[in-house]
Amino acid sequence: MSTVTFLTVAHIAVALVMPFLLVGVINRTKSWWGGRKGPGLFQSYHDLRRLLRKRPVVSDTATPLFRLGAYVVLVCALAAMAFVPLLGQFAPLAFAHDFVAVAYTLGLARIVLMLSAMDVGSPFEGMGAAREAKFGAFAEPALFLLLGTVGVATGFSSFADMLGQLHHTPTYALIVLPLTAALLILLQTEAARVPVDDPLTHLELTMIHEVMILDHSGPELAAMQYAAGLKMTLYAGLIATLLNPFSPMSDPLAALAASLGIMLAVAVVVGCFESLMARLPLPWVPHYVWLAGWLTLAAAAVVGIAGGGL
Repeated sequence: MSTVTFLTVAHIAVALVMPFLLVGVINRTKSWWGGRKGPGLFQSYHDLRRLLRKRPVVSDTATPLFRLGAYVVLVCALAAMAFVPLLGQFAPLAFAHDFVAVAYTLGLARIVLMLSAMDVGSPFEGMGAAREAKFGAFAEPALFLLLGTVGVATGFSSFADMLGQLHHTPTYALIVLPLTAALLILLQTEAARVPVDDPLTHLELTMIHEVMILDHSGPELAAMQYAAGLKMTLYAGLIATLLNPFSPMSDPLAALAASLGIMLAVAVVVGCFESLMARLPLPWVPHYVWLAGWLTLAAAAVVGIAGGGL
């Protein structure tokens, strides 16, 4: 088996399995802080399998867009995973400026998710869609600024090359921590985690993502939950690639092991964060999300002062 084939198979396996494992690690970490045994690491897999066997209940006011939206969101998340480097400087699909395709694919998923929420005519879900649009308006510029900073620092334009070559730049030691912190904030925002959102709450006045999927059930709810897990895996993979010191083309096993370890460590950090910090009040959430933009702006200033790319 060639190195490219091995990395492609490993990438697909990580993309499909890691969402369940990351959620399991987060839940076990939160259970540890609470002094409980907690659910199994793959409990979310069993939950999704149970949902797939259920018959969905659909509102009388909903159009076919409501049921189709869940699968569009899932397909967009899966498509984005194909362009994102999870194991270092490698992605199954890569071309110049492919990060724009990833950002717009995730943006399409966001739009369809909001339309599906509003399609049932529920004021609560419309409220959640408005909040999703507001916080997304802060998260997306931060992501583009981060990718632009990495592109200028390395001189490359593809997702895999930008993050994979960043280790060889003279500014890496200065910008890696703010970029990692920014990606962690974006992970919490896009995956509906504390302190931006609380995936366990049922109080509509504080919900964002969960309120938009209140009317989904059965396979549609499973698709929405799996898509959220994929987005969390996507950002955890970006952090892993940012920190992974091994090259997947020269040492694929070491790169795979390092990426998996870093992604699991990210899940532990997220679990500790959710255990030790309460959900932020809604007026504070935009300030927290834009903190990712300020961190990336500081990294961009460092790159600009240092004179840019390799």
